[in-house]
Amino acid sequence: MKTHLPKIDLDQRKWHVIDADGAILGRLAVQIADVLRGKNKPVYTAHLDAGDFVVVINAEKVRLTGKKETAKEFMTYSGWKGGEKYTTVAQVREKQPERLIEHAVKGMIPKNRLGAQLLTKLKVFKGDKHPHAAQVPAVLVPVK
Repeated sequence: MKTHLPKIDLDQRKWHVIDADGAILGRLAVQIADVLRGKNKPVYTAHLDAGDFVVVINAEKVRLTGKKETAKEFMTYSGWKGGEKYTTVAQVREKQPERLIEHAVKGMIPKNRLGAQLLTKLKVFKGDKHPHAAQVPAVLVPVK
């Protein structure tokens, strides 16, 4: 028995814009990951890139529930002794709010070459403006 491989036209990828203003981070990340992987399409195949591009605006206005704003920490390690650094969500939001959404989405896609390829289709911006207006992105309403 042969495996059916759907024909995926790479030139016909759609663009979607999501306004993160007031959206809960985890629910927003799930929705973005599904569109990036193509799970919202009938031609979804787990080992192929059938997804669309996603532009997220107002990244600094995303919400977290509970005490995560101060209690949740991101750890980085340089590889050297004593090279661990911890930053809270509030510190990340102040310096680079795009990283919050990118980090959440990265955790929800495959950890392989396909996942790295999917992440290149995610564009996150703080503020209302983005440079992808020429692609005429369709508006996706985030689940709140």
